[in-house]
Amino acid sequence: MKRVITTVALAFLAFTGFAQEEEGGEKSNIQEFTPSKLLNKGQWDVKFFNSLYSETKQTVAGGGASRDIDRQSFFTNTTEIYTGVSSNSRINVGLIFQIRSNTFGGANALSVFNFENNGTDSRSGLTTFAPSIRVQPFASVANFSFTSSLYLPVFKDEAVPRYLDKRSTFWETKFFYDKTFGANKWQVFYEADFGFNFGEKGSEADALTENIGERFANNSLFLPLSVFLSYFPSSKSTLFVNTQQAFLIDLGNGFEQNYTQLGFGGKYQLTDVLNVEASYGKFVRGNNFQGLGQTFSLGLRALF
Repeated sequence: MKRVITTVALAFLAFTGFAQEEEGGEKSNIQEFTPSKLLNKGQWDVKFFNSLYSETKQTVAGGGASRDIDRQSFFTNTTEIYTGVSSNSRINVGLIFQIRSNTFGGANALSVFNFENNGTDSRSGLTTFAPSIRVQPFASVANFSFTSSLYLPVFKDEAVPRYLDKRSTFWETKFFYDKTFGANKWQVFYEADFGFNFGEKGSEADALTENIGERFANNSLFLPLSVFLSYFPSSKSTLFVNTQQAFLIDLGNGFEQNYTQLGFGGKYQLTDVLNVEASYGKFVRGNNFQGLGQTFSLGLRALF
């Protein structure tokens, strides 16, 4: 599903940052700051995450059978900035920005990096802005937290033939929990998202002034459920595999989807401040215009 790919891509960034301290050494950031661990007061976390999704197959309307289509590619750059604001390290606040570039009609997947708006087969621009808060609700459960963000569409509403991003105002809350085992060399991480897309479905008459396709998710619940299994070969590196089942549930808009995704990736601590990560995802099934493509992601995180 091309329109929710980037929400999935955002899960890879958040959920791979745990490793066990090597004997006699200091913990790196990817060890200490697990997915559920919040920042200390005055500490900053800046993430730049880039995701390229491309598809040449898509499921048919109302079913799971697939058909070939001309290549469609979707690039998303997400910048997240958080800081700790509580003395007990249980509340963080932040901002999220997203820039997108999409191409259609069989163009090479790398054509998204031209960042064009030609009115026919490409669109790009700053699309969303989101205030966000991260909370560790129970002092006695240090490995459980949630993040709640309100995504606001900021791009111009136009009656154009190509999709850029959802026009929905999107309120998303993610719940995180992790568990280590196997002499602290392994970790299993669970994540559940609850995202509500606001807005009513546009009418055909609105098509003169609106891109109705960008309102496909209005008045619906987006529910992805993910599991990550990580292995920590050293204090500076992590490797993981993951699976995700996601549902777009109709709450009045007359449109539903679901998909299953599998993936793998890794993360490495470059310096005391910077770490880099890379991941790959494949959409193996879905229904109702779900894209069956691949996602390639690369991120950089600075924690200081």
